Amino acid sequence: MTAKGTFDTADWDAKPPFVERDGVSFGLVTMSKTFHGDLTGTGVVYLLTASTEVEDSMSYVAMERIEGTLDGRAGAFVVQHNAVSDRGERSLRISVVPDSGTGELRGLRGEMDIVIAPDGSHSYTFDFTL
Repeated sequence: MTAKGTFDTADWDAKPPFVERDGVSFGLVTMSKTFHGDLTGTGVVYLLTASTEVEDSMSYVAMERIEGTLDGRAGAFVVQHNAVSDRGERSLRISVVPDSGTGELRGLRGEMDIVIAPDGSHSYTFDFTL
């Protein structure tokens, strides 16, 4: 099954870098999301970032707990983000943490793709099984 829609981000809270050495900085960020479309609800994201001296070379890993309704089923689940920007060439993988689904989303598996449009709006495509 495939769910599609948009999401808004808010509450970006970046802590000062906790390690800065040899041109590489590690940081922690939390943020929230509100999902619209086939997935409705909210998410809280916890990111660990690594930035380099090269502006477009960086990475983050994150865990995100999403609570809401997916395809008419209520519950919560966790997704893991793995993102890399290699001098501007970007890759992102967001996958459901196995057996993290609760309520009617128990057993959820899947992968999500996000797109940030030139105007800054965010959309998602979520391929999943239940």
